[in-house]
Amino acid sequence: MGEVVLSAHRESRELVKAIESASRTKTSLCYQCGKCSAGCPVGFAMDYTPRQIIRLLQLGLIKEALQAKSIWICATCDTCSTRCPRGVDIASIMDALRREALKQGKVVKEVSAFNQAFLNSVKRYGRNHEASLVLEYNARIMNPFKNAEQGPMMMAKGKLKILPEFIKGKGEVSRIFEKVKAMGGDHE
Repeated sequence: MGEVVLSAHRESRELVKAIESASRTKTSLCYQCGKCSAGCPVGFAMDYTPRQIIRLLQLGLIKEALQAKSIWICATCDTCSTRCPRGVDIASIMDALRREALKQGKVVKEVSAFNQAFLNSVKRYGRNHEASLVLEYNARIMNPFKNAEQGPMMMAKGKLKILPEFIKGKGEVSRIFEKVKAMGGDHE
């Protein structure tokens, strides 16, 4: 089966090619069957489904794809990539889009705040500690009491722990963060 080739502005085509190169997959292989979106566990929360993100890239609408909340909501679970009958690695495309959005500074404040809070939690404790994550995220978005009423109820049900649990390999996790930083990673 052939590839879907559509016209777009030269800059957009070049950026789409860069995304394809970074993700080692071709958006032109997608024929829009929708299996990726049908199986996506977080598709309900996306502004564009995985199929629609691929379509934006096929049409050269890279700006819209980079500004989509979907690329940040994607859990990179690989369900979409596994289901694709054409072998399009959609999860890798989403990851490449996130990297490009960061590079271009096209990140929604809340998304960046959550990303940093999550990474700080993992760096600090070796795993995510939800209470610390929520506190840091709320502080970063300047809304310290957002969802505060849910905390006591979640703690009473054992869903939210006040004190963090440390993992055995915390030093190994710290070394991963150090290697990422040495390789030019941008975590603060």
